[in-house]
Amino acid sequence: MGLGAVHQELVRLGLRADTNLIVSSASARDTHHIACLIGFGATAVFPWLAYQSILDLTHKNELKGDANENCARYRKGINKGLLKIISKMGISTISSYRGSQLFEIVGLNTQIVETCFTNTTSRIEGKSFKDLDKSLRALDDYARSNLSDMNVGGLLKYIHGGEYHTYNPEIVKKLQEAVSSNSIDLYEEYAKLVDTRPPAMLRDLLEVKKENPISIKSVEDQKSILTRFDSAGMSLGALSPDAHETLAEAMNALGGRSNSGEGGEAVERYGTSKMSKIKQIASGRFGVTPHYLVNAEVLQIKIAQGAKPGEGGQLPGGKVNKLIAKLRYSTPGITLISPPPHHDIYSIEDLAQLIYDLKQVNPKALVSVKLVSEPGVGTIAAGVAKAYADLITISGHDGGTGASPLSSIRYAGSPWELGLAEAHQALRESGLRGNIRLQTDGGMKTGLDVIKAAVLGAESFGFGTGPMIAMGCKYLRICHLNNCATGVATQRKDIINHHFIGEKEKVVNYFKFIADDVRRHLSEMGVSKLEN
Repeated sequence: MGLGAVHQELVRLGLRADTNLIVSSASARDTHHIACLIGFGATAVFPWLAYQSILDLTHKNELKGDANENCARYRKGINKGLLKIISKMGISTISSYRGSQLFEIVGLNTQIVETCFTNTTSRIEGKSFKDLDKSLRALDDYARSNLSDMNVGGLLKYIHGGEYHTYNPEIVKKLQEAVSSNSIDLYEEYAKLVDTRPPAMLRDLLEVKKENPISIKSVEDQKSILTRFDSAGMSLGALSPDAHETLAEAMNALGGRSNSGEGGEAVERYGTSKMSKIKQIASGRFGVTPHYLVNAEVLQIKIAQGAKPGEGGQLPGGKVNKLIAKLRYSTPGITLISPPPHHDIYSIEDLAQLIYDLKQVNPKALVSVKLVSEPGVGTIAAGVAKAYADLITISGHDGGTGASPLSSIRYAGSPWELGLAEAHQALRESGLRGNIRLQTDGGMKTGLDVIKAAVLGAESFGFGTGPMIAMGCKYLRICHLNNCATGVATQRKDIINHHFIGEKEKVVNYFKFIADDVRRHLSEMGVSKLEN
């Protein structure tokens, strides 16, 4: 904030180019912090506490090697991270990124934005200078207190009593107990834990009005609500074959749709209960053949994903076995990366061409375009509708499995609540809302999430992590290491054979609980149909 205020004032006075701004900070430590400082005007950053910590750990022999070399490695890591961030924006030099303000602010009030971050996108209000002063003073008091029992916080992984995690052990355990026993009472305990949590997502600040309740018998039935549920795109590669097939079987049994993700699908599954009805076309085009495309009800063009927008898909070489390599037309052991951009899509006209081509291959299929929640997504959504797509998915930042990079999960992407509302309103203003169906996904857990998404404009809903946890995932965040202890996100046969307990009935129970939860909320609101 201090840097931003000085930078903006120097810009106003026409003096910014006459001086350098060097930030010396204890709180800047990871790539996002330093990218923010440079993006808001810093010439250079000195993260002195990070360096001091490395020096101390080296002197105590907790870090091996030479102290200066360890600092150099930290600096190299930061530089690589910065290059990755600026490359997402199509920028090649730090000087071009400096002062660019290529961010969206979520949760600061207008006074702070105008003073410190002038002209940066900020669509909602939030904390004031007074609120931030209060939290800084509380931090200062904590730093001066007795730190013998210092709390490490839980920022990077769940720690009891630390920072709140939306998928904490209590929630995971309660959900698995509910789906295993098919107990509505246990599900309601789980839903209560989620719906009454401290504000963790933007939707937690929204309250549903409950007026003129009606009998639950007057509300549309469970079956019609279930058809609006999809599983989010998770590839065979990211998930084990067993988990991928279990998810498809469950969604087909419910009348919903499972999403193949971008890794292709075995021919043996086509035409069976194990077939994914949504087939994804990503930038890497892995497994995309005419045979693959004709065996689908929905063809989804993945432009971006909410948990790591601008990064593309990444599958470590250790997870690429013979089956994965065969499906993706690759070589075992080779890391597979879908690049961030589609190299044949640089405009809405290019997208329209791909949509047309897909409809020629499979005229019966609906064509979906997956976008990430971001400022301006409404304009893009209008363009997608004009390109004759049938569906648009707005993906939010709070989804993503444990395979996504931590810095992306924490700092990249926007709440789907903002993107969905913007897309819905822009389509209405353009007179295109009736031409297309809107879906949203990202961290949905209960019927209340579905209700809030519907109020903001969604007609169908995607679930990713929820069904995985129902299947047995314990949210260990080691999906990328190929040694998932539950066999959900690994290709290792020894682990899958001994530890995978995924049963489609558990996933079916999960979605039925959510549908019934939606019905209960609708009856309390006095609404008979979700589309109303």
